[in-house]
Amino acid sequence: MRRLILMLALVAAALWTAPVSAQSRVQLGPLCTTETTPADQQIDACNKILALKVFSGEKLATIYFWRAVGWNKKGNYSQVISDAGEALRLKPDVALYNLRGSAYYDKGEYDIAIADFNDAIRIGPPSGIVFHNRGNALRSRGDYAKAIADYDQAIKLGPRDAFTYQNRGSAKQALGDLDGALADINEAIRLNPALPSPLNNRTVIWRAKGDFDRAIADGTEAIRLAKAKAPANAMTPPGSVLISAYTQRGLAFEAKGDYEHARQDFNATLEGVATDAGSKANQATARVRLSLLSDAAAPSPQPQRTAPSTKSAEPQPTAASTPAPPPPPPPVTSANTGLRVALVIGNGAYAHVKALPNPPNDARSIARSLRDIGFVVSEGIDLDRAAMQKTTRDFLREAARAQVAVVYYAGHGVQIDGRNYLVPVDVRLQAGSNITEAMIDMDTILAGLDDQVRTNILILDACRNNPVAPQVASAGPSRAVEAGGLAAPAALGPGATLGAGTLIAFATAPGQVALDGEGANSPFSAALSRHIGTPGLEVQQMLTRVRAEVVASTKAKQVPWSNSSLLGEVYLAEK
Repeated sequence: MRRLILMLALVAAALWTAPVSAQSRVQLGPLCTTETTPADQQIDACNKILALKVFSGEKLATIYFWRAVGWNKKGNYSQVISDAGEALRLKPDVALYNLRGSAYYDKGEYDIAIADFNDAIRIGPPSGIVFHNRGNALRSRGDYAKAIADYDQAIKLGPRDAFTYQNRGSAKQALGDLDGALADINEAIRLNPALPSPLNNRTVIWRAKGDFDRAIADGTEAIRLAKAKAPANAMTPPGSVLISAYTQRGLAFEAKGDYEHARQDFNATLEGVATDAGSKANQATARVRLSLLSDAAAPSPQPQRTAPSTKSAEPQPTAASTPAPPPPPPPVTSANTGLRVALVIGNGAYAHVKALPNPPNDARSIARSLRDIGFVVSEGIDLDRAAMQKTTRDFLREAARAQVAVVYYAGHGVQIDGRNYLVPVDVRLQAGSNITEAMIDMDTILAGLDDQVRTNILILDACRNNPVAPQVASAGPSRAVEAGGLAAPAALGPGATLGAGTLIAFATAPGQVALDGEGANSPFSAALSRHIGTPGLEVQQMLTRVRAEVVASTKAKQVPWSNSSLLGEVYLAEK
């Protein structure tokens, strides 16, 4: 993503009227104050001019500005911020606020970036570039409507800027307006067909529409263009366009089921040098996807999709430590099938900690309800760690081609140092052992689901109690295992709010203990089973009904809780 540079509102030529050496006037000045000067030469020239100590006020601010530009070319955003701050102390200027705000943006510090862009707009004159850049920061923060308003203003001030159309399209895509997004991206490509970044964005849109072949074609062209001519603008983070192109094409290959080409692209993503927050996030995605694909086999040529279940009888219990036979994988297709997948696990037959009678029943009830409304369900009952890990990894690969993914877990769950872990049935902790290696980290599941084109719903009936407290005591005081239920998520995963969003629902409030129940199901899963299949019931309204029922049935001893970044209405059962 490119943020255009604003020239400092000072005349650089006037800088060299001061009495300095001939070499400084003829060589150092142009090297320092020319945008196309290579970064190291530019910084060196500016350093030598500063060492002369002959300038002050606005002229000195100009030198700091241009040295900041040199640092920006190298991706050293801390130095950009330092030099731009020094220049602002000498001479407040729109270009300086814009440059420093862009550096904060590239560091991922969006609130501070917005504050700098606000100052640039406040002191004026109006600039489409500043509105564009503030729109980028607002979009990265998840304020899509405000971002679109800023892009609209930028287009009024500069109607021929391809990047503004591109980024407005990304904001529309995040809000689910795929057709509006596609129109903006197409306009960006029409305005400047040599740019690779709009093709990156269109790759995302085609994948969201389920057209993987078009996504791969656009990703391939974006990579060709990025290799043919690296972006020359000083405000484009080094290597960021190519890193993004490989990431997006890799995700399209994975969604299509071409795992070998996906691995190649994700490895190419990791070969780039990431300096900005966006590139680092792309590389984090590549690492996660490579991990999930490490033991993946290509899908069979003609897999069959499992039809929704119409059976009313309960499935027979599965033997301990083995997953229920999964349905065949969904078909690999370039059409938008609206695939919806679910992972359902119920662990109760714990061998070395307190057993729970209801989670298997809970999982079977929820799995049946999800199948009844059209989900392809991967179901596991009483899984040991190896089976739980394999079932989870298989599901996360399958979710790569889905539009909606649901995860439901019932069983023991604990928080350790503020992170949540799901407990397999074979958990056994001994003195000196690594506690976290015996369990499944929820952050790993969140990272595997992190994708801007999919809606993720995670439902955890996993706050029954802390089953490992006695064993933790014998293992020593090396880790903080909380006894009062799961922790509220500090974040929903890297990039999770960039797309349709993620919702995490807990059976009870953070730090509180949920009830296993006296009947065949827990109070939470019993209520969830009754409401999850209600046609036309929006998911957050559904959870509100579940919450009210649980509070009533437990006499307010248990209050379900959720954390959401959903951007619109989501229906699990169609209207």
